[in-house]
Amino acid sequence: MQLRPILSSLSHHKLTASLLMLQVALTCAIVCNVVFMIANRVEQVTLPSGVDEAGLSMLNSESIDKSENRLARHAADLAGLRAVPGVTAAVAVDTLPLGRDESSYGTCASAEDLAKAIAARSMMRDGLCVQPAVYGGTQGEVGALGLHLIAGRDFRADEYVAGSDVHVAILSRALAEKLYPGKDALGQSVYAGGAKPIRVIGIVDTLLRPHLRAPEVNQYAMLFPMLPNDGEVTYLLRSAPQDRERVLRMAAEKLQQLSPERIIPASGMRTYAQMREAYFQRDTTMIGLLLASGFGLLFVTALGITGLANFWVQQRRRSIGIRRAIGATRGDTLRYFQTENFLIVSGGIALGTLLAFVLNAALMTQYELPRLPWHYLPIGALVLWGLGQLAVLGPALRAAAVPPVVATQSV
Repeated sequence: MQLRPILSSLSHHKLTASLLMLQVALTCAIVCNVVFMIANRVEQVTLPSGVDEAGLSMLNSESIDKSENRLARHAADLAGLRAVPGVTAAVAVDTLPLGRDESSYGTCASAEDLAKAIAARSMMRDGLCVQPAVYGGTQGEVGALGLHLIAGRDFRADEYVAGSDVHVAILSRALAEKLYPGKDALGQSVYAGGAKPIRVIGIVDTLLRPHLRAPEVNQYAMLFPMLPNDGEVTYLLRSAPQDRERVLRMAAEKLQQLSPERIIPASGMRTYAQMREAYFQRDTTMIGLLLASGFGLLFVTALGITGLANFWVQQRRRSIGIRRAIGATRGDTLRYFQTENFLIVSGGIALGTLLAFVLNAALMTQYELPRLPWHYLPIGALVLWGLGQLAVLGPALRAAAVPPVVATQSV
């Protein structure tokens, strides 16, 4: 197949070919970045929380009796909740992974690091210290959440305190590796929010923060044996997944029987799956919008390629007939239009590759999007090449069906 006739034909349609090439370039640049943004959103939405989510549900309780003993109230509530049919575990917690409400402490691996951070007036300076999320709850929190303890042990009953004067902690694997790189964190001491050492007695595999931040710190979390001591508390219940709705209704009724002087908002009664869905609602909506815009742009580009190819076939019917009359086969005609489309799309992809990085740089500046990985570009190129060949196939088949007798017709 000679490229010279194709290039000669394109040189006579510079404006039309250039406009289509520019459309392909813009499509390549936008679609590559859209797919990258979708991949980032999907990765975030599917982040493992570290907890066994299937059987978890929770309800919020806010006491309006300011004079009651809150610790005694929580203990009585938990005893009543554990008696609800279907409940296999019940604990009081201050917050949950993806629960939005987060407490955090500047945490250092040694007293020396803490002293340097205090002198620098920054816990985050030089990477000496980090600021992990802190979880507190009643006895049995690790088991109720379904956390995977990979080293050490759970808290003992005598280690739970009502205030912040804790002596032991359980760290997430990511936090342990950050504070003690290349070392065994078990048995080490951390300094969280003060100069008093807190001994590490356990390490869990994964534990997500209540409020996500940068990807590298989302798994920085630790558990304290710190009893919730507020009038407003979250009760976490574990049951069979199919029993969650029934358990929530019966649990709310039980709490009202134990103490009518409380508020249990309907919005605070939910399963963990519902809480997770609500947390990522904006992300899932954005994924849908990005998918719609990406497919819409590809569809418009395909229409442009098809429309232009149909126009050119109509214009070239006599020249196609002449080529057929002097020996060109249907396959030759089909390959002619496919090759012509391939050259135009390839030019658009080459320009689109540069535009993709320019657009990504703008997104990095305005929206803190990560740098576009290079492998998205060949994937985008393959998609556009395939789309171009499919879009031009119909007009090319019609061109191949032009009979040689058309060459004898007048212009």
